Amino acid sequence: MGAEQIRRWESGALAHAVSDPFGQGPLPWLRGSENYFDDTGQMVPWYADEILARGGGGGPRTADDVKRQIKGFASTGAVAPGESIDFHITVDPPQQFLVDVYRIGHYGGDGAAKITTSPRISGIVQPAPLTADRTVSCHHWWQSWRLQVPSYWSIGAYVAVLTTADGYRSHIPFTVRDSHPADLLLVLPDVTWQAYNLYPEDGRTGASLYHAWDEEGRLLGEEDAAVTVSFDRPYAGAGLPLHVGHAYDFIRWAERYGYDLAYAETRDLHAGRVDPSRYRGLVFPGHDEYWSAPMRRTAELARDQGTSLVFLSANTMYWQVELGPSPSGVPDRLLTCRKRRGPGRPALWREVDRPEQRLLGIQYAGRVPEPHPMVVRNAEHWLWEATGAGDGDELPGMVAGEADRYFPRTALPEHQGRILLAHSPYRDGDGAVRHQETSLYRAPSGAWVFASGTFAWSPALDRPGHVDARVQRATANLLDRICKRE
Repeated sequence: MGAEQIRRWESGALAHAVSDPFGQGPLPWLRGSENYFDDTGQMVPWYADEILARGGGGGPRTADDVKRQIKGFASTGAVAPGESIDFHITVDPPQQFLVDVYRIGHYGGDGAAKITTSPRISGIVQPAPLTADRTVSCHHWWQSWRLQVPSYWSIGAYVAVLTTADGYRSHIPFTVRDSHPADLLLVLPDVTWQAYNLYPEDGRTGASLYHAWDEEGRLLGEEDAAVTVSFDRPYAGAGLPLHVGHAYDFIRWAERYGYDLAYAETRDLHAGRVDPSRYRGLVFPGHDEYWSAPMRRTAELARDQGTSLVFLSANTMYWQVELGPSPSGVPDRLLTCRKRRGPGRPALWREVDRPEQRLLGIQYAGRVPEPHPMVVRNAEHWLWEATGAGDGDELPGMVAGEADRYFPRTALPEHQGRILLAHSPYRDGDGAVRHQETSLYRAPSGAWVFASGTFAWSPALDRPGHVDARVQRATANLLDRICKRE
């Protein structure tokens, strides 16, 4: 997305919705105003609509990064029952606010349940973010509220919903995890979430690993973006990460069908807090593009010791990153990826002779400008059993966002059997025909490794307007086999 398309922060703040048809998706605590229908009858997420974003639809209005009506971040990403998590929140003008804590899940179709509400908290205007070499940090903000997580809370994906007395709203995602064994460990891609975070979207100081601003408020590309980004800052816009909906789609579906889930974040994988032997499978439900060397080591160890891996998106493990401590010494609060700038080792895994395909079975091929059908291949395979899908059948809109494929000249992982379960033509941004592929192989350890090769897989499980019953059943076939339910 070049500077010629986005001139000012007003449109930059809406860029997520414009560029990402498989982004956040409906948010249940915003019922009544979270969606509208455009003139083609398509349902569009609430944050794509300028009128709703400014409160024109009634109900709470979304805070923004310029006026900072209410914005905040958590001191840590994942916390265990019995531990505490600190929230650092700025409120302008100063006034009282409340924090409603929701847990994402099925909950009879509601998609989330309110777990608790804070006492009324006195909000203050926190200092302006600090910026050094495009790295934006709010680590100097005062603590606003400490949540002591009760020992009886369920593990899961949570969202703190912040609402001011005068009706502005923002969000802070966090995770409650423990180390008990479970059939499946859901790994939330918080490292990739932060890589895309453009906070503050103010036309001046915000920066992600993709964008920054020039003096005239124009959005610049990767060559001028940040090299290091901080977890000590809110997420841009409404306060939820880009693509967070992919994970929420999977969670709602999996909890509806009673899968035994544990929860972690990719920084838990990085820090060695995940013991893969406790799980039958690790599930990566969302766009998971940025991986550190310890993250990859843990995933490869899991596979080699018999724990299956399920990758439900595309463009996985593309960039190699490093995590470092905050200025005050808190570990894993700074994320660094040089991309293609400067001397030294390249940042792409495939350019350091460790292509993603050696773990995934396929790897990133490119963007998909318009959704295309997924074309079923090898329909006699057990993954497609009872889906009703036959060879050559088309699953509408299932190749979207970005796509992976098999690269014949790139080494494959060791395997006892490997199969491609979709082979789907699509046109890239230049109009050239390319192919998406979906892969499954069995490692010598007996572990299964599945890669969907498309952004659209998780939304097909539980997102209104995108559900595909064949994809739901195929996913259940896969997870049931991994969980030894077959």
